[in-house]
Amino acid sequence: MHISKGKAMSIDREKILATLSRIALPDGGDLVSRDMVRALTIDGTGVRFVLEVADPDAARRMESTRQAAEAAVRGIPGVTAVSVVLTAHGPAPKPSAPPALKIGGHPTPQAGPQRVAGVERILAVASGKGGVGKSTVSSNLAVALARQGRRVGLLDADIYGPSQPRMMGVSKRPASPDGKTIIPLQAHGVTVMSIGLMLKEDEAVVWRGPMLMGALQQLLGQVAWGELDVLVVDLPPGTGDVQLTLCQKTHVTGAIIVSTPQDVALLDARRAIDMFGKLKTPIIGLIENMSTYICPNCGHEAHIFGHGGVAAEARKMDVPFLGEIPLSLDVRLAGDGGVPIAVGDGPVAEAYVRIAARLVAGGMA
Repeated sequence: MHISKGKAMSIDREKILATLSRIALPDGGDLVSRDMVRALTIDGTGVRFVLEVADPDAARRMESTRQAAEAAVRGIPGVTAVSVVLTAHGPAPKPSAPPALKIGGHPTPQAGPQRVAGVERILAVASGKGGVGKSTVSSNLAVALARQGRRVGLLDADIYGPSQPRMMGVSKRPASPDGKTIIPLQAHGVTVMSIGLMLKEDEAVVWRGPMLMGALQQLLGQVAWGELDVLVVDLPPGTGDVQLTLCQKTHVTGAIIVSTPQDVALLDARRAIDMFGKLKTPIIGLIENMSTYICPNCGHEAHIFGHGGVAAEARKMDVPFLGEIPLSLDVRLAGDGGVPIAVGDGPVAEAYVRIAARLVAGGMA
């Protein structure tokens, strides 16, 4: 026991200790026999001491004992002031970490397509080939729909090449309080989730088909999307396992096909349309991306990839043509900067606004 001397005293230390020894502890013994009294100081008619316990949790449980000790010492003749402090000599026990969240694995069996909890509509944004700006269209369309007052989610299902974290300006790893539920992030009025948020930025995903299918099932079913009017799903290019899983495991409202006017891109777009037809997923419409380029210096309009090919293809296949998106350096700068161009104003933003308004008016979003 450590007892410090105060000034000349008229109060007896032994009487204080005898008084404290009569305060029993719930788990046996008393304050003195358990050596819990520290820094006992008598200053004239005032008494100060510390009750030291094992950890902060124990200190919280000992509050009633501290009050009893203070009252008992105050009852000693000659004592006019008492200060009793509880302290802990050890750290609080660390809360147990939630179970580690694992993404990927074989899909779990389910009986037919199921709805995603809280999500009213799912729009799949697809392309027959890479490099046509599908992910750029997905992020900007999601932002444009949010600007229309819709509750919008954006799922980056491009497992091998997730780019939405960069385009939407999010990088924080989503939380998982129980090792199962995934809490998505928010950006520009859109609820965002991507496999890229669970990986290092330059880490490759090297998975076979079943792992992809399992990951998509997790991203749809374990993410706490909340109440959404529409979930925009940025699919990988081509016609593969992710597209198949999405259309077979969930109720997809329809697909939007993105293509440039180039003949090679249109050829692959036809394959994507054919795939969705075989999966009985409606085609909501086609978007012609990189339709025109206007020189910022002289104002000359150039059709680098051709022009009007997607509109012509839509007429040929009897599916809606949703609109044209011009090619612009600002689109690339905005995407690299994490602020989609649809957040602001200008010709490109207006093009996305027109497409979003058409989808909302048609009950598709």
